[in-house]
Amino acid sequence: MKTIDNIPTSKIQRASKLVKTGAKVGVNYLKYYGEKLTKTELEAKENLNKNNAEDIYDGLKQLKGSALKVAQMLSMEKSILPQAYVEKFSLAQFSVPPLSPPLVIKTFKKYFGKAPEAIFDTFNSSSVNAASIGQVHVAEKNGKKLAVKIQYPGIAESIQSDLAMVKPIAIKMFNIKGKDSDKYFKEVENKLVEETNYILELEQSQEIAAACAHIPHLKFPEYYPELSSERIITMDYMTGDHLSEFTAKNTDQEMANQIGQSLWDFYMFQIHKLKKVHADPHPGNFLISKEGNLIALDFGCMKTIPEDFYVPYFELAEEESINNPAIFREKMFELEILRKDDSPEELEFFSNMFHEMLSIFTQPFHSEIFDFSDLSFFGRIAELGEKYSKNTDLRKMNGNRGSEHFIYINRTFFGLYNLMFDLKAQGVKINNFHTL
Repeated sequence: MKTIDNIPTSKIQRASKLVKTGAKVGVNYLKYYGEKLTKTELEAKENLNKNNAEDIYDGLKQLKGSALKVAQMLSMEKSILPQAYVEKFSLAQFSVPPLSPPLVIKTFKKYFGKAPEAIFDTFNSSSVNAASIGQVHVAEKNGKKLAVKIQYPGIAESIQSDLAMVKPIAIKMFNIKGKDSDKYFKEVENKLVEETNYILELEQSQEIAAACAHIPHLKFPEYYPELSSERIITMDYMTGDHLSEFTAKNTDQEMANQIGQSLWDFYMFQIHKLKKVHADPHPGNFLISKEGNLIALDFGCMKTIPEDFYVPYFELAEEESINNPAIFREKMFELEILRKDDSPEELEFFSNMFHEMLSIFTQPFHSEIFDFSDLSFFGRIAELGEKYSKNTDLRKMNGNRGSEHFIYINRTFFGLYNLMFDLKAQGVKINNFHTL
């Protein structure tokens, strides 16, 4: 794979890269209008999506950092994006062009004052995995094989300017209005800043590994503070297939069920017992060992769940709350989904919309055992997403809905559901975490 010798780090450089990408998208639309004269609307639109996905991804992968992280987050939203975008953006999870060896060595010298060869017994300057914020190299020390994650230069410093460029697009895409919308962007910015702090990630990794070590068939690497810094983190090298690679070839339903149960228990234990959760559940962050163990990686994005959000959020998920109009409305206001300044039309519209959504999305919590291979369940979620993405009434209303804590908690559940569906896990015990 071609390597990158430098990453645009200044605001002007990064903005200019996005402008070039925008120009390519403009050309694609001209092609689309031309093709509509000779092809069907469906064929022309599919080509437009494919070309746009290619050009946008190519632009973002050069920027890396928060710009590429946005693509990674969007790739998880399978029900709201055209398939061409999902396929291309999902590459941001664990397959992007790596830094060149000279840039890797330069980064080591900056943070350790010496080349990697002077720290490890052996070090491979070509990466084995490159993602949105950092890339992984293989090293050895004292006979132990290690994974060394190196953060891309300038990523931490560019977060604020990247989000400022993305903000107008997000406001239009999600129909956000109102002066208090800044709380959503601040939540994303704070989490991205945390993800670039590898000292914090190391502490979080050790904390979660210790707290969840008792969960069956769940494994974690050991982390090495003495071989880590604010931009470099060293851990055990873990072997296995990425979860998406495993699901693509697996024929052992019993193993899929075992992994699915471990994955579900891992998330429910964090959410309900620790009140803190690994809020980045995409396939690149999980490996499956040949023994059928789930290996959890990358704890840079952890979301602490405040008690005043946790309580109404899970009370609203209860079947009794959904079916009781008075309780349902009370929790909707408590979670800021309904607002005091809403018009009667907005109150009715969003009450109906979220009632419909929650009636489907919370179904796993209304039974002791759930089948995550159920195509009809996930089909209804996808249909609902498509229904409201095309709703013209929704575009006229204030889309600025809910507490800022929804962003990463909902992202966690969407990602978890997608992983459970990819595994086709059956017979999952929903409340098993209580017995662990």
